[in-house]
Amino acid sequence: MTKVALVTGGGSGIGRETAHALVSADWHVIVCGRTAASLDETIKLSPKPASMTSIATDVADSASVDALFSAIKDQHGHLDVVFNNAGTNVPPMTIDELTVDQWKSVIDVNLHGAFLIARGAFAMMRHQDPQGGRIINNGSISAHLPRPGSVPYAVSKHAITGLTRCLSLDGRPFNIACGQIDIGNASSVMTEEISAGIIQADGSTKAEPVMDVKHVGEAVVNMAALPLSANVQFMTIMASSMPYIGRG
Repeated sequence: MTKVALVTGGGSGIGRETAHALVSADWHVIVCGRTAASLDETIKLSPKPASMTSIATDVADSASVDALFSAIKDQHGHLDVVFNNAGTNVPPMTIDELTVDQWKSVIDVNLHGAFLIARGAFAMMRHQDPQGGRIINNGSISAHLPRPGSVPYAVSKHAITGLTRCLSLDGRPFNIACGQIDIGNASSVMTEEISAGIIQADGSTKAEPVMDVKHVGEAVVNMAALPLSANVQFMTIMASSMPYIGRG
């Protein structure tokens, strides 16, 4: 039986790189995201385009997510792995400068969207035959320590850790494993400002080292390849010299 994986936020960055890494490891990969053209580009750039499909999805919309899992069930009949990756952010600012709409824009994707994807995946994995599967949540270094001015992002990523722990516990009776990968300074559009210079805890602005995003894809493949009797509960992967150990 072909191994089937779903990657959310698959139209760029970490999602695209991870989708390509899974395809190279002989998975069939479904990429989802809001922009169909970006998903099509991910498939076009894939080492194995025939082993990928795309489904345009707004992860923050419950009806859109329900339609995603209905399509996966109809097209493939089962789902082995989900990389719960879709995310967004707003510019750095203190909480009093943050608008409610900006707060909601981050929480709706990073947390509510991750919840909806996990909920749909858990239901499908619980009721499929054979039962079980694996959910890999994209946390962040910010799931442990925040950057200055990052209230909505840091809150959302701290909450992902709680989601991971609950899913890992609640999934045990159904052979559903859940782990989390916490990523620091992987090269993508979201890290361009980091390599150019970003505010530090002491108020200074400094450029930080970044790592090749391909290493994230490789790490997710390693997590996905484990038998369901084993689980990487939490993995931290980051640029070796980034200011995380000793941050602040």
